[in-house]
Parts: sequence; structure tokens; C-alpha cells
Amino acid sequence: MSLLRSARFPAMVLLAAAVLGLLIANSPLGAPVEEFMHAYVGIPGVFQLSIDHWIADGLLAVFFFVVAVELQYELTRGELNSLRKALQPAIAAAGGVIVPIAIYLLIAGGTDVSQGWPVPTATDIAFALGVLAVFGKGLPSGLRVFLLALAILDDIVGIIFIAVLFATDVDFGLLFAALLAVVAFAILSRQLDTRARVPIAVVLVLLAILTWVLIYQSGVHATIAGVLLGLAMAQGPAMRTRHEMEPWINGVVLPIFAFSAALVVIPQVSPADLSPALWGILIALPVGKVIGIAGAGWLSLRIGNRGAAPHLAFGDLLAAGALGGIGFTVSLLLGELAFGGDPVVRDQATLGVLGGSLISLILAGILVTWRSRVYARGERTEVAS
Repeated sequence: MSLLRSARFPAMVLLAAAVLGLLIANSPLGAPVEEFMHAYVGIPGVFQLSIDHWIADGLLAVFFFVVAVELQYELTRGELNSLRKALQPAIAAAGGVIVPIAIYLLIAGGTDVSQGWPVPTATDIAFALGVLAVFGKGLPSGLRVFLLALAILDDIVGIIFIAVLFATDVDFGLLFAALLAVVAFAILSRQLDTRARVPIAVVLVLLAILTWVLIYQSGVHATIAGVLLGLAMAQGPAMRTRHEMEPWINGVVLPIFAFSAALVVIPQVSPADLSPALWGILIALPVGKVIGIAGAGWLSLRIGNRGAAPHLAFGDLLAAGALGGIGFTVSLLLGELAFGGDPVVRDQATLGVLGGSLISLILAGILVTWRSRVYARGERTEVAS
């Protein structure tokens, strides 16, 4: 289990799952696996979803619960618990959202795929920290803190996009009922340290399932249920729950989603016939994130430090920008939501996410290694002097 709690190994598993999905989709196994993913599972006549929907709407809700627990901690006790701490990464995160959107719209704006602009705005925190762990030995802790805050803020933006942009025909009655269930969940979670913790835990699980069903039926994307429950749960029990769930999230939930999302047949067409959505995402993720995060981050560090030397050099910000371009998990979900009505464009958007994230991953590996060597040389110089 310790491997699945580390930063490196889960990132490798995630990448392997995506590669496996892509390979299977483009092999003779592709058709039967695709048919299996569209098979419906559930209670006949009551509640049924296809397997790929159970993955995207169900398993990812569990992932977003863990993300929300971390958000709750960082906003109350961690790196974002004050305006002073949050200001600099917030400005960098804003640049890392605005510039990729601008690049995407520059390429795909005015076409029938312009609605895909949210796709290149996300950062996959697991991948980013994994690359940092593999290549970033000797980097200052400030860079990891900055990247963590940046990725968390990106998660907040992604959650807002999912909740606001992709809700359809919202049933406010069901949504209100879901919120009542969340309130009950929040109150009961604060009683978990009593002697009745086992029956309370059982009720909490039932309330969580009820909340998920109500939000799914309301027309709001079901992953928002995980967000609300993670933010509402008492922090002590929430952090313990997150710790217990982390290996399952890293070793099961995210690899299954990556495998499912990467089941895409590579189109046998000329580059000119590919959708602008693919090109927009492919370019906006690596280029937009580097320019947006490094540029806005450079500005934020000078504003925050009021003329003093910033604690991160511009090279560090370039590395952070490249790491931010690894969109992967949330970008794949945003692509499915944005182009769910057009499977051809959706698949090409998935290829754009995979390609853009791979370019960012390679670029990040190079830049992080470079920064690591710079700091290592600096330490050796100090020792020699």
C-alpha cells in the first residue's frame, strides 16, 4: 500500500493504464471491449447505467470526494488558508486558465467545437507531483508548495466548470433534497468519534449514496456529489477517510478511468481533416500552461514580494508551467462532457488531451531536471566556498 501512497508509482500506473487503453482500442480487442463498456449494469427498471458511465459518474465521484477533502484542509489549515498565501498561486493559476482558453479559442473559436474551451484548463495533480518526485530531487520545497497550491486552485476551477457549464435541465427539487442529505451527512460526520461510530458510519455511507443518486437525477454532474460531501465532512474523520482511500484511488479508481477514457481509435485521416478541437487542446495544454503560469507567476511573485527577491526563480516557474500542462484526468472528463454528443470529436479531444499531456510531461521532465541540477550546482558551490 505504501507504493500507492507515494508520488511516483501512481503516476506510472496512471500512464500505463492510459497507454493500455489506447493500444487495446486500436487492436482486434477494441470492438468487444467497447461493447462491454457500453453494457448496462444496475437494478433493472429502477436505476441502470452503462459501465463507462458508472466509471465517469460513479468512480470519479469518489476521486472528487478525496480532492474536496484536500481542498477543505488546504483552505482551512494548509497552503491556501490566508489571502497572503493564496494570492500568488491564485494569480498564476488564473494565467494558467486564461491563456490556454485564449489559445484554444484562437484555434477552434468560431467553429462547431468552440465549446471545448474548458478542456485545456485542468492540471492533474497526481501526475504533476509524480513527475516532480521522479525528476526533482533537490528542488526547493517552495516549488512543491507552489505547484500543490496551483493544482488545487486548478481543481477548484475544474469543479466550477463541471457544476456550472455541464448541468442540463436541472431539477431544483432534487438538488435541494441532495443538499439536505449533505447537511445531514455533515452533522452526523461530527459524531464519528463517539461510541456509536459503526452505525453512524453505515448511515454516512447510505447518505453519500443517496446524495450521489439525487444529484445525478437532478441534472448536475454526479461528481459534484463527491465535492459537496468532501467539503462538508468533519475534517478529522475526513482526513482519516482520505488516508484509507488514497491507495484505492491511486491504484484502482484513476487507472480504471484513464483506461476507459483512452479507449479511443486513432483516426486514419490526414492532419488537415482532424478536428480543430484536437489541435486546440494539443497546443493549449503545453504552450498555454507554460506561458500562462510562468508569466502570471512571475508577475505575482514581484507583486507579493514588493521588490524583494522572489523565492522562486523564473526557471522554476517555467517548470511549474510545464507540470501544469499535464491535464489528464480532469481534462479527459471535461472533454467527455464538452463533446458527449459527438463521439468522433470526443475521441479526437481525448487524443488531444493525451498528446498535450505527454508533451507537457516530457517538457516538465526536462525543465525539472534542469532546475534540479541548477540547485545541486549551487549547493556544491556553497560547500566548496
